[in-house]
Amino acid sequence: MHSFAPDASDPSLKATRREWIGLAVLALPCMVYSMDLTVLNLAIPSLTAELRPSASQLLWIIDIYGFMVAGFLMIMGGLGDRIGRRKVLLLGAAAFGVMSIVAAFSKSAQTLILARAALGVAGATLAPSTLSLITNMFRNPQERTFAVSMWISAFSAGAIIGPLVGGALIQSFGWASVFIAGVPVMILLLVLGPTLLPEYRDPKAGRLDFVSALLSLTAVLSFIYGLKRAAEAGFGAESLASM
Repeated sequence: MHSFAPDASDPSLKATRREWIGLAVLALPCMVYSMDLTVLNLAIPSLTAELRPSASQLLWIIDIYGFMVAGFLMIMGGLGDRIGRRKVLLLGAAAFGVMSIVAAFSKSAQTLILARAALGVAGATLAPSTLSLITNMFRNPQERTFAVSMWISAFSAGAIIGPLVGGALIQSFGWASVFIAGVPVMILLLVLGPTLLPEYRDPKAGRLDFVSALLSLTAVLSFIYGLKRAAEAGFGAESLASM
C-alpha cells in the first residue's frame, strides 16, 4: 500500500520567512478576538456608572459578543470556503476595527449592545479564517503542527491576559480603552495581510444555509432574552412569549 502523506524532509514543503511572519500576523487578531470574550468584565463598574444600563441590558452587553461569535462561526467558515478565506478575514478585521471604535464611543447601553453584537459577527470571521489559512500556508506536517499549536496558544493567551490587560487599561484610560486596544492589531492585519497571506478557496464548498443558521440563532437569543427578562421582572407575558 502506498502512502500519500507529505514527506516532511521535502525541502519544497518548508515554510519561508513569509509564512512565519504571516503566522504572527494571524496569531495577533486571534488573541484580540479571545481577549474580547473576557476583557469587559473588569469594566463593568465604570461602564455602569457612565451608561447606566438596566440589569438586563448589562447582561446583554456582557453576553451578546459570545453568542454572536458562536452563532456565526459556521457561516463565516463556509463563506470563507466559497469566496476566499483571506477576503473574509480582511473584511472581518475591518468590521472589527470599526465596531470597536463604535463600542468605545457609545453614549448609551443600546448602542453598546448593538456594537458588541456586530463585534461578535466580525469576530466569527477570525477563528475559522486564520486556522484555515495556517493549515494551507504550512504544508510540512511538522511545521503545520507547530503553527497550529502557536495559534491555539495565542487564543489561550488572549483569554488569560484579557482581564490583566483590561484592568491596566481601565485604570489608566477608562472603560472605552478596552475596545480601542484591538484597533491597531486589526490595522496591522489589513496592511500586511494582502502581502503576506495567500488566498484560498475550497472548490468543493457546499451551499451556505444562512436561513437555518439565522433561525437557530434567533431562537437561542429569544430564549435567553426571555430568561433575562424573567430574572429582571419575573415570569410575565413578555418573558414567557420570548421563551
